[in-house]
Amino acid sequence: MDSFRGQGGIQKLLIAEQEAQDIVSHARNLKSTRLKKTKEEAESEVGLYGSHLEAELQKKISETSGSSGNNAKRLEEETEVKIQNLNESASRVSPGVSGMLIKHVTTVKN
Repeated sequence: MDSFRGQGGIQKLLIAEQEAQDIVSHARNLKSTRLKKTKEEAESEVGLYGSHLEAELQKKISETSGSSGNNAKRLEEETEVKIQNLNESASRVSPGVSGMLIKHVTTVKN
């Protein structure tokens, strides 16, 4: 009878060991599933954050290029005004300069 009892005890230990392996296996599967889900969520958040940063960058680029266009237009207008002022000044001074040149060319000094 003791041998039967020993066999029963070993059988119980084997069953308990199998149950423990099943529990550990189930826990590993749950852990793996949670890790995959967490990884997917993190990748999704990274993607959203990246697209948010890209949108902000594009917004800043458009704002900067827009003001750059405005600066270019303003500089063009200022340049036109300066050219016009120089042409007017040249027109006013031109007869005097021409007269002075003629006077110096025609004057003979001994």
